[in-house]
Amino acid sequence: MPHALVLAVLVVAVVTTGGLLAPAPAIAQDSITVTSWGGAYSESQRKAYYEPFLQKTKIRVLEDEWGGDMAQIRAQVQTGKYKWHVVDVETDHVLAGCDEGLLERLDYKAIGPMDQFLEGTTHECGVATISWSTIYAYNADLYAAGAPRPTVAADFFDLKKFPGKRGMWKSPKHNLEFALVADGVPVKDVYEVLKTADGVARAFRKLDTIKSQLVWWEAGAQPPQMLADKVVVMSTAWNGRIYNAVVKDKKNFVIVWDGQSLDYDWFVIPKGHPQKDLALKFIAFASTPEVQANQSKYISYGPTTKKALTLISPAILKDLPTAPANTKNHFRVNAKWWADRREELTEKFNAWLAK
Repeated sequence: MPHALVLAVLVVAVVTTGGLLAPAPAIAQDSITVTSWGGAYSESQRKAYYEPFLQKTKIRVLEDEWGGDMAQIRAQVQTGKYKWHVVDVETDHVLAGCDEGLLERLDYKAIGPMDQFLEGTTHECGVATISWSTIYAYNADLYAAGAPRPTVAADFFDLKKFPGKRGMWKSPKHNLEFALVADGVPVKDVYEVLKTADGVARAFRKLDTIKSQLVWWEAGAQPPQMLADKVVVMSTAWNGRIYNAVVKDKKNFVIVWDGQSLDYDWFVIPKGHPQKDLALKFIAFASTPEVQANQSKYISYGPTTKKALTLISPAILKDLPTAPANTKNHFRVNAKWWADRREELTEKFNAWLAK
């Protein structure tokens, strides 16, 4: 949640030769506002990025949350009234925002050499900070010992074998791809199929098969809660939120990695920000391998610098989306495809919901 901006004023009393007290000028402590997605993810950023950044630079990071609506960034750029210095965004936000002129071009001389990052994790308008995935998970408490359990994407849609409510993100993104994988489309062909009207219709027909049993979620903290409360027997979710529920809250949840959609989150700066250099200083700090590796201690999202991968213990690596055992049947989200079609397919999705 947003916090009020508090300026710390330090008044130093100095004893003069005449024995009088003379106040020194007030000093305002620098601060920046970083906007992210809340919950366990923001908590991991607080521990890995914000608190160490304050210790190193004496610059306090204030936090805000958003739901991914680019209109919020657009309004700040168009009016020149900036609330946010740095925003955590998805890949298609970077592409669309850069094309529209809403994001600053970044100076990699201030961040570090581009070849220190994994392939596909740098862009002129953003720096990827994590790899993450949309998976589905189930509450193992609801399955008797020896009973069949979900293991593949198709099981999410099998109401006969696995009856009960399902949770899904209220968005076409991930859901359309996941529906096609469950319907037998090879992961490498998902976007080729979705390029056609028939392919989109096929994805919606697959979603139709479970529509009556769907419970929609809109915030990352909801799927673990719905699973814990047994509102649903299984739910799509961001992998780090399920990991956090298992490790911190001792929930008996199991992730099904089959059909996972792999993506990145990025740090960007709204175009024209008067404190761009301060924002860039934070991004440079957050992009160092040691800092990135530290985040994986708090949530199971992977780093984007090559060296950071060597700094993470094997016990943590196995739970990251990029672990070999977890990527046997996955697809990488096609950000350009979504940047071009998100508005159109969101309209189709909303019309489908209303039926």
